[in-house]
Formats: sequence, structure tokens, C-alpha cells
Amino acid sequence: MNASGDPWLRPKTALLRSRIQSKSTFLRSTIGKPDLAWQQASPRGQISTQFNQASLTRSPNALFLLIGHWLLRFSGDDLSYLRREFAKRVGAQFLSHLSERLTLELPPTLLNETDLALVNAAIQRVGGFLMEQGYLRSHFSFRFDVSTSHAGVAIDQRSDDILGALGNGGTAYAFYEMGHPVILPSAVYLHQIVGEAQHHSSRTIEELFARVGCDAWETDDFDPSRYPSNLVVELWQIRRQNLSSR
Repeated sequence: MNASGDPWLRPKTALLRSRIQSKSTFLRSTIGKPDLAWQQASPRGQISTQFNQASLTRSPNALFLLIGHWLLRFSGDDLSYLRREFAKRVGAQFLSHLSERLTLELPPTLLNETDLALVNAAIQRVGGFLMEQGYLRSHFSFRFDVSTSHAGVAIDQRSDDILGALGNGGTAYAFYEMGHPVILPSAVYLHQIVGEAQHHSSRTIEELFARVGCDAWETDDFDPSRYPSNLVVELWQIRRQNLSSR
């Protein structure tokens, strides 16, 4: 449907367009221009330009209408919930396709070392697919050895600690490292415009954990603009779901 033909949608589309125009300097630096550093690093560098053009310029009305509807009808927690649920549905659909293509084997729960080995193997196969397809161009890692701090809390977790950390309603952590993710310019752009980055691979891994009875996601303060094009790192929190919610 064309937004210009619907009186209700016209002001919504106009508002989103005005917000995007206010970022014109940033837009000119990311849309339609190759990331030269990425091109030098790999002969597949042109993928980054094509991907971001497809993400942001080939279907602008779809983006304007969807986000515009949310921004003008919802705010605060309601808006965050809608955006997150939409992204989760995308991840669920993508993992369904990957499960068939890669014949992923997942346990029903994440309770023991055998379960953990299967989950790890599935994550690595997903990562291998992302590398093969050029979504990540130089590096994929999802690891449970975490030594950092977050929100003033020190985190020192070894991979052997994850099952114990998940026990009794506890929280485990992971680092998701993406080397030269082609989606980064789009993610930064959308984060600046609507406060929400594109996390296609992250939502796919989130769905993978959901299928073994865990809630898993990157910390809420993640900001893609803080990272260079060669390496983006997300800190993840992982918790077991309540059995009653499954």
C-alpha cells in the first residue's frame, strides 16, 4: 500500500521522513557508499554496500509505515515491547529455515553437559552459515568465558561455570563477537533514528536459546555506534525460563 494514498498514514510517514532527513549527514556517509576498509579486507566487500542499500533504500515505505505506526501510537515500555516482539518473530522464522537447511539438533532443555554440547554445536553451525553467506566477513564467536563488568558489577565466568550459573534462577553470560558484520552501517543508522538496531543474527541465536528453555539477549545498553567495523561485541545475559511460561 502506498502511504500517500491514505490520509491517516500521510502525517506518520512525513514525521519519520523528517527525522531521517535530520540525519542526512550520517545517511550520506553510509548509504550507497562502499565501506573501503571492508573492501580492502575481503573481495566480498561489495556485499556491505548492497546489503545496506537493500535494508534502507529499496523498501523505505515499509520501514516508515511500521516504525511510524509504533512511534505515534505507543511509547515507553509498550513501544519497546512491540519492537522487540517483531524482531523476535524475525529471528524465529530465520532459525526455522536454518534448522531445516543445517539439520540443527537441539535438546529440549539446557540442563547438563550433553545439552550444552548440542547447543554449542548448533550455535557454531549458525555462525558458520553467517560466515559462508558473507553476513560476517572475518570472525564469529559465541563464548561463555566472560571477564568484564556491567552496570558496576564484575563478571568473571568460565565456560565450565554456565550450568551452575543457570541454576536456581541465576544468570549466565556470553560474548557474541562479530567480525566485519555487513549490517553494521544499517544497525547504527536505525539505532540513531529509532533507537533500535537491526540484530538479525542476534535474534536468531536468541530463538535458538528459547527452544532449549532459556531467555537470552544482549544487554539493553548495547549501542552499535561504539564499535569499529572490524569487530562488534555484544554482552549477553542468559536465564532459564520458568517452566510455567513454556
